[in-house]
Formats: sequence, structure tokens, C-alpha cells
Amino acid sequence: MQFKHATLAFDGAVAILTLDHQEVMNAVSVDMLGGLSQALDAIEDKKAEVRCLVITGAGRAFCTGANLQGRGNNNQMSTGKLAGAALETAFHPFLRRLRKLHCPIVTAVNGPAAGAGMSFAMMGDIILCTRSSYFLQAFRRIGLVPDCGSTWLLPRLIGKARALELSLLGEKLPAETALQWGLVNRVYDDAVFWDETMKMARELAAGPTVALSLIRKLYWDSPENSFEDQLNLEFEAQQIAGSAGDFIEGVTAFLQKRPAQFKGK
Repeated sequence: MQFKHATLAFDGAVAILTLDHQEVMNAVSVDMLGGLSQALDAIEDKKAEVRCLVITGAGRAFCTGANLQGRGNNNQMSTGKLAGAALETAFHPFLRRLRKLHCPIVTAVNGPAAGAGMSFAMMGDIILCTRSSYFLQAFRRIGLVPDCGSTWLLPRLIGKARALELSLLGEKLPAETALQWGLVNRVYDDAVFWDETMKMARELAAGPTVALSLIRKLYWDSPENSFEDQLNLEFEAQQIAGSAGDFIEGVTAFLQKRPAQFKGK
């Protein structure tokens, strides 16, 4: 399925959403965000069938941040209105939808992930990258502050000191260092990267989707909760998971010493 600067494909229960504006190394525009939102609509229309989402980039980049082409002569830039105008109207709704998605997200970082592109990468529940890829908090290079959730996501992944270092200095973070710092889950050689990505995605898609969705919510909500709040949230989530058919299948398969055949419901 083709949308504005975005494509959506399906591999069984895995949806593959590709940022696709290779002329600008998949830099994000309002048009692209519209296309990505339409793709999420299509995924939600197939909610019962889609059990994992992979987000990647077309060509040699994952996403190089916001598309700045055509902005240089705009008078609004001097007031600061242009820089932040699209955040609440376009970027934030997309990010909020990813947070609340019904299934696990794998971000497959196949090249540079800079600025907003780095934020998009960090939205993955599992973050995979090629050995040749890198991450960049590029905002300071154009006199802006990190956005698209970077200042919330980054210190929770790698700590305040390293988050500040990346943001204040604007230095590239190579894939291997990102792995050592805990920013990403796994790094693969470029030649096997996509095969390994799909192997991971299919494994998640074959899992108990109701429980996996609740796991996502628990970890997203935990930084904002007290211990008691989190205990209550776990209790509520466990009641929902325990009422799903996959729980019965999981226990039955365990007792029968066979692999579980989860249906995602």
C-alpha cells in the first residue's frame, strides 16, 4: 500500500511501515506524517490480523530528521513559530498513536537516525540496527532543542549524563556504542540485518498479543507511577491477560510439554 512518502506491506501477521522519501534520506515532512498516519489507519483496520509492526526506512537511511527544505526563506523562522508549529499538529499525534498501538513495535534502523528520526527509532519496543548505522541528536546544529519525545525517551534509555552529552555536543553515536550504552537491543551486519529483523518480528507476531500489548502499556506507564500505582496497574493488566484465550493455550501447552499456538486473542 502506497501513501505519501510511506509504504505499508504485510508479511503474514507482521506489518512493515517504511518511511519512503529517499531524495531527502527519509527526512520527515508534514506530508510524510500524513502518509504515516494513513498507514496506521490501515493497520488499525486490520487490528485483528496485525500482531507486530516493523518501522524502517527506504534506501540508505532510516530517517534524517525533519525535512527543512523550503524553510530557509520563510519569515516565520525568525519568530520560532515554524520550528514548533508542526509538533503538536502532526508529530505528536503520530507518536501518541505509536505509544498506544495494540501490538509490539520493532524499529529496524537501517542507516542514519537523526533528530526526529532518532525519536522515531526510540519508539520501538525492540530497536535493531545495522552495524553501519548511527544516531544523532542533530537539533543543536540548527539552534533548536531536542523534540519528538527525545528528552523523555533518551535519558530513560541511556541516563541523563549521556543524553545531555549527545544533545549538547551533537556528536554521532555509532551503532556499536549505542548497543554498549543500552540504546538499542541488537546490532547486525548489514547483509543479514533484514532477515534477522523479520525473524524477530515473526517471533513477536506469534506471541500472545493481548499480553504483549499490556506489557507495552505497563512499561510505558511505569516511569510516571509510584510503586503502589504500578502494583495496581499490574493487577488490572493481569486480570485482562488471564481472561484471554491465549492464557488458557499457554498453560495447556506448558502442561502438555508442547509449543504454544497463540491466536493473539
